[in-house]
Amino acid sequence: MHELDCLTIGRSSVDLYGAQVGGRLEDMLSFEKYLGGSPTNMATGAARLGLKSGLITRVGDEHMGRFIREELEREGVDVTGVVTDPERLSALVILGIRDEEQFPLIFYRENCADMALCEDDIDEALIARSRSLVATGTHLSNPRTEAAVLKALGLARKHGARTALDIDYRPNLWGLSGHGDGENRFIASEKVTAKLQSTLHLFDLIVGTEEEFHIAGGTTDTLQALKNVRKVSAATLVLKRGAEGASAFEGDIPDDVDGGVAGRSFRIEVFNVLGAGDGFMAGLLKGWLTDRDWAESLTIANACGAFAVSRHGCTPAYPSLAELEYFLEHGSTTLALRKDKALEQLHWSTNRHGDWPEMRVFAFDHRIQLEDMAEECGVPAQRLGAFKELCLKAALDVADGRPGYGILCDSRIGRSALYRAAGTSLWIGRPTEWPGSRPLTLEPELGEDMGGLAEWPAEHVVKVLCFYHPDDDATLKAEQEATLARLFAAARRNRLEFLMEIVSSKHGETDEMSAARVIERLYEIGIYPDWWKLEPLTTEAAWANVCAAIEGHDRHTRGIVVLGLDAPEEELAASFAEAARFPLIKGFAVGRSIFADAARAWLSGTISDDEAVAEMTEKYRSFCRYWDEARLAATQHEKDEAF
Repeated sequence: MHELDCLTIGRSSVDLYGAQVGGRLEDMLSFEKYLGGSPTNMATGAARLGLKSGLITRVGDEHMGRFIREELEREGVDVTGVVTDPERLSALVILGIRDEEQFPLIFYRENCADMALCEDDIDEALIARSRSLVATGTHLSNPRTEAAVLKALGLARKHGARTALDIDYRPNLWGLSGHGDGENRFIASEKVTAKLQSTLHLFDLIVGTEEEFHIAGGTTDTLQALKNVRKVSAATLVLKRGAEGASAFEGDIPDDVDGGVAGRSFRIEVFNVLGAGDGFMAGLLKGWLTDRDWAESLTIANACGAFAVSRHGCTPAYPSLAELEYFLEHGSTTLALRKDKALEQLHWSTNRHGDWPEMRVFAFDHRIQLEDMAEECGVPAQRLGAFKELCLKAALDVADGRPGYGILCDSRIGRSALYRAAGTSLWIGRPTEWPGSRPLTLEPELGEDMGGLAEWPAEHVVKVLCFYHPDDDATLKAEQEATLARLFAAARRNRLEFLMEIVSSKHGETDEMSAARVIERLYEIGIYPDWWKLEPLTTEAAWANVCAAIEGHDRHTRGIVVLGLDAPEEELAASFAEAARFPLIKGFAVGRSIFADAARAWLSGTISDDEAVAEMTEKYRSFCRYWDEARLAATQHEKDEAF
């Protein structure tokens, strides 16, 4: 039984995409960082569509190499075949979007890690685990990488795997033009044609654009090029024809390029063609490896290509299976797919990294409360930063490297702790509201244009607390909603997850529908939080109403965490027991109930650092135990009910 559906082999890089659109690469001011390299893109796109994919390549022993490896793992790609090169750097590509037809790019690939791939890197056991191997043309351009690819192909055929080639012709990667000519897609070369034709018989599937078949077939007559390839290969040939879709050719080549099998094509606005072919190939693999006919396989491939050309970046543009199925059934409200709100929400929510089935969060993002404590104890507020480092130590001690634990920490008082938390196993939420504000105002560090979010690490979650009652007057409601909408849009623009915390009980009477009414309203104005942080509700009906409101709008939400509001330990434990019955509620985010006593004692000098950490560790661990016991009891009750 094969463990992998497909293995791709060849290039891996970091793509640095110009964030500005419509200008020269020379004038780009900032760049977005993505996975890159054709085989890497394909493996990622295939994984998003539900295939079990893996990659064979090399990366550098440095930050960019680690980024490639970690990002692949987050996308669900098997990295067994990703070798760390101790001497060479990972490849980089600088790209830009000039207009609808010009997409300048520069390959930084001088002696890069993936071009050092060699026969010794090819593991027969790994090849045997996969039912297909996908190669790309670039790695046939160098004797060392060619030998690695040929060895992999030989082993794949030995173990009965299907084999595929994406011609992926880049003339300057074959040494035919200079570094500034990365955008060029075709230069005729008898040498390249001969090299490609010497390997084409090894493949069951060969995919390329018209220009790529021109180089493989040795002529710029597309029909004749296909016939020339057929003379040396019995593979199914898939010709990509841009806006005209694609055609598959089995057996003899007809006398008309329109004579092949075609799938549905999709009329969309072209925004960015870079990486579109890799997205197409990922979709084609989905069809081919699930034994769809060529018409259906090409339809899937065309749809994936449509997503790619409509968005910024290569791998970030590729759809999830849920998104693809939605698009094939419903289409889009606009030719610019990236502007279709329903598609973009589905794209975001089904392609997020990580999984958090349980959330035990130590919340020490408090500012006013701790500043008041410092004043009461007669100590300068500057000491509070050191206390928050002790809170972090307690959180790390309890988490002990395990998933499912997190912190809420601010960057005004708790900056040192926040920075130290980076790269740990902890989930990290970061507040944006000015403490206690109503109407809602935000921390000045964000700036009037929310530009401060551009400085946040990708792992930080944008948290905002809003004192919002469903019966607030219209003026207050409108002002708060406008601020929330701006913040939510800025979080999405910066690819940051969003946690919406709602407190209603402090500003009016509440009932079993109050929280659900607030949630319904926020969805109505276009705010789709990744996370909800809600007050501990006291009845099963109230929680049921909340969960129904969320799931009615967003089946892919991360879930809910229950806040503490400085409630006594017994009271919170009881609220956990009620909440844990609902799978959508993932855990808790508790703060003062854990740190308040330790903070007062530490600030007054009556306990040491170690004693403060020990006290908070014990309380945090207790709340974790209360939650875990409540969840276990709820799960057992559900099982008993089933019987």
